[in-house]
Amino acid sequence: MAVPATHIRKGMVIVYNGDPCRIIDFRHHTPGNLRAMVQTKMKNLRTGANLENRFRADDSIEKASMETHELEFLYRGGDMFHFMNLENYDQIELDTEALGDNAPWMVPNMKIIAEYYDGRPIGIELPQYLTFEITETAPVMKTATKTSSYKPAMLENGVTVNVPEFVGTGERVRVNPNTGEYLDRAKD
Repeated sequence: MAVPATHIRKGMVIVYNGDPCRIIDFRHHTPGNLRAMVQTKMKNLRTGANLENRFRADDSIEKASMETHELEFLYRGGDMFHFMNLENYDQIELDTEALGDNAPWMVPNMKIIAEYYDGRPIGIELPQYLTFEITETAPVMKTATKTSSYKPAMLENGVTVNVPEFVGTGERVRVNPNTGEYLDRAKD
């Protein structure tokens, strides 16, 4: 579906040079007596490359036809991650490159949202938080308070995050997988 370039918004996915690209940032600009333009920063969802482009206000852009499906992560075999589509039970394989920074956060039975373009998954959205056990960290400081400094801690999936000084080895913590930040101790 073609729309004027002035309708570009952050997060929108458009087709640019034949590839789906997500708008990361945009700025509508009207310099003096010249014609209006929209300066964009985009991420190519197929290759992961960052792009910049300037569209004239009267240019027409094509919005990408995206579908979303809920997938469940089953297991990892080498560099391939195996998922099951919860709507039709099809099994899908994605490689480490396709998952990018999300690959280390995959745990069996995790449910994710996958974005599809032309019938192929091109990106995933992780849950807002995940719960992991800390396998290795410095000993707990007895004088540590909630506002004290942070220390590195290795999670059971091999990712290192910064946790407060009062958190020790063996405790379960909630982490935001999109930012890699410690949220709190797990309540379960």
